[in-house]
Amino acid sequence: MELQKLSNGLHHGFVPFEDGIPQAEEEEEMLPHKSDGTKKPQFTDFEGKTSFGMSVFNLSNAIMGSGILGLSYAMSNTGIVLFIILLICIACLSSYSVHLLLKSAGVVGIRAYEQLGFRAFGHPGKIAAGVIITFHNIGAMSSYLFIVKYELPLVIQAFLGLSSNTGEWFLNGNYLIIIVSVCVILPLALMRQLGYLGYTSGFSLTCMVFFLSSVIYKKFNIPCPLVPYGRNHTTIINTTVEEGQCEGRMFTINQETAYTIPILAFAFVCHPEVLPIYTELKNATKRRMQGIANVSIMGMFVMYLLTAIFGYLTFYVNTESELLHTYSKVDPLDTLILCVRVAVLVAVTLTVPVVLFPIRRAILQLLFPAKPFHWARHITIALCLLFVVNVLVILVPNIRDIFGIIGATTAPSLIFILPGLFYIRIVPTEQEPMKSRPKITAACFTAMGFIFMSISLTFIIIDWTTGEKRAGGGH
Repeated sequence: MELQKLSNGLHHGFVPFEDGIPQAEEEEEMLPHKSDGTKKPQFTDFEGKTSFGMSVFNLSNAIMGSGILGLSYAMSNTGIVLFIILLICIACLSSYSVHLLLKSAGVVGIRAYEQLGFRAFGHPGKIAAGVIITFHNIGAMSSYLFIVKYELPLVIQAFLGLSSNTGEWFLNGNYLIIIVSVCVILPLALMRQLGYLGYTSGFSLTCMVFFLSSVIYKKFNIPCPLVPYGRNHTTIINTTVEEGQCEGRMFTINQETAYTIPILAFAFVCHPEVLPIYTELKNATKRRMQGIANVSIMGMFVMYLLTAIFGYLTFYVNTESELLHTYSKVDPLDTLILCVRVAVLVAVTLTVPVVLFPIRRAILQLLFPAKPFHWARHITIALCLLFVVNVLVILVPNIRDIFGIIGATTAPSLIFILPGLFYIRIVPTEQEPMKSRPKITAACFTAMGFIFMSISLTFIIIDWTTGEKRAGGGH
């Protein structure tokens, strides 16, 4: 996927699209061609071969991830109506930011996030874009491996018929994430192009559809208040019904609400993968790529909404920050939930390589911008990234801390701030002056990102400093 012939116009005298080129031509003519003996402006010398469907699978897989396990918890701290409003807003804003990103890429003929940063703000912009992508995707990879760390031991424990962790090495999550990283993630991460992962992405999404179906089914098979049933008679969550305990709340505001918007933002971030997928898309046009983004975001919106509603209406106030842990409180040996755990583990494991590709390209753009593809660099960067992520997952105790801090910092930067700033700085003033509606909207979009980041960080810092025990902490 690392493209040695990526349009480094900044280093090779690249000439952006002239104002005289019609917009329709700019949208349709993405690949090199000859007409009058001269080479017209182009995006890249790399001819994409990935189909529309495979691109949807890859982008949907980039959106889908461990964030889906925290949405029921988010709904329990906002209420159903407020959650739906926030989810719709974040989905629409995410789609609009993809539009700004594609528009900026179309104007200058560059489909690399870091190079857009360079074109907008020079080397500081390139470094900032690369660093933000790196930190965000490392946080995403860490959250996926957190699921492996906590869920895989429970799966093995259930297969062995054990009621508790007996301490063997194969029930130690730290050892298991290392094994999974080396045996499954690393081979997939070593593929040269992202398009090859379309099949694994499709299988990953199938696993998450099974997860959603099981959540819906369990809503009608788990009583409220929660009591032990099946083969487990050791864990009791509640034995008496308190007022409102089994009622869904429409609006809720509490200290945990501060984590809701970061979790939602984190769940919809796919922007580091948009341009790499765009680069490898067959018959690439902005309209075609925007369609892929819209289909992916809409599909994930439906899955997120259904998962959050049915998960919340199953456990209500007892919903934990990691949904599968809540099911284990009822019956850790339940066969269906065991299958769901396996499906989720497969899904998040297959997502990690997709998220790793943009980090590697960002590092290559920052450290080796003019170097051709080389397998040694390709492999070394993948090994180093997996090592760093494994160390982070082993040392950080709580997945929600990653959701909170990443969702409150890098997520608004990738969804709001950078696409808006790129659009303002890159789109020519002659084409759209600053007083025009699109640029005013982009400026408001960017300001919204800064406000979102400030408010989220403020509430999260207050929550940390108060020292109050948070629900689901210390899993």
